[in-house]
Order: sequence, then C-alpha cells, then structure tokens
Amino acid sequence: MSAATLTPEVLWAQRANLVYVTVNLADTTPTINLTEDKLEVTATSDGKNYHVSLEFNKPIVPETSTTKATARNIFFILNKKEDNWWPRLNKGNKLNFVKTDFARWKDEDDEDDEPEQNEAMDMGGMGGMPGMGGMGGMPGMGGMGGMGGMDLQSLMASMGQGGNMPDMGDYGDDQEDSGDEDEDEIPPLETEDGKN
Repeated sequence: MSAATLTPEVLWAQRANLVYVTVNLADTTPTINLTEDKLEVTATSDGKNYHVSLEFNKPIVPETSTTKATARNIFFILNKKEDNWWPRLNKGNKLNFVKTDFARWKDEDDEDDEPEQNEAMDMGGMGGMPGMGGMGGMPGMGGMGGMGGMDLQSLMASMGQGGNMPDMGDYGDDQEDSGDEDEDEIPPLETEDGKN
C-alpha cells in the first residue's frame, strides 16, 4: 500500500506585472516544473509526499521568474507576460488550498502609492515572515509614518512615563498637612432655616 499524496497550502499575491506564490512545505528539496501556463511542485516533507499543480490564469515568463526554497517554504516571483490584474491565481474554479498572501497583498488602486520594492525575496523582517520588514505597521504606511516621525521615548518622558515623573508637589498626599483646608473643602449644605 503506497502513501497518499497530499496537497500543500499555497499563498499568492500579485502586482500588475508579477505574481508572488508561496508553497508552504518545510525542509524539502522540491522538484519544480514551471512553464508559461503551469506550475508543478512535487516534494517530500516530514516523511509525507506532496504534489501541487496550478494552471495559471494567464501566461507568465518562466525565464525571468525566480524561485527560492527556504527551510519553511518554496517562494516564487513570477513575471507576468502582460501587465494586468488577475481575478485569481488559477484558471477555472477556486481551489480550496490556494489562499491570499495578505503579507504581500496590494489592491489595484494601491499600486501607485509607493515605489515597487523587491522585498519579497528579502525573507528578512521577522525571520520566517517574509515581507514583514520588522513589523513596521500596515502596508503602505511606512512603519509609523502616520505619527509624523514622533520619538516615542520623548513622548513618554513628556507624559511622565519611564521614570521621569514630573514633580506633582503634595498632590495626592493627605490634604490636612497643606494648611489650605478651607479652600479645598466643600461647604456644608444649608438647611431650610438657613443654618448649616
């Protein structure tokens, strides 16, 4: 009896000119067949056999596309033959093992907001979370760019945090020691006859 072949999870994202594809297979040396209209990956990981075959929505240019196998996954940057947005990665119906790669995702209208970076092959950031760039925040925000370059440490110091508490005088201590008892007390309520 032979072992069953499993299908790995596939993540994808795109730009007008390229497609990012990640096949989530750890510690493997895959056999890859990449053509202009199809991607096939066969591998063994953790003693299990895996195979995935994807027929692309539109043609790519395999000669200029890149592949990188890491300890966590197999990553592809596929150059599209024509600059356009695909409704999905594959031809035909939606495949249940193909999911959106939100770490790399950009909408069509977001593409012109920042210059194109090849951060995808960097694999830096959070070690195993490619494209995260050190948890800089939401995509397109350039880290904490919305805060106008504010220095968090000086902000906390000005708010009295981080051991640099401002002098609050006797505030919060027993009020009886201040000598200003009459100024700080609430006067008693008057009764109907005008007396306290």
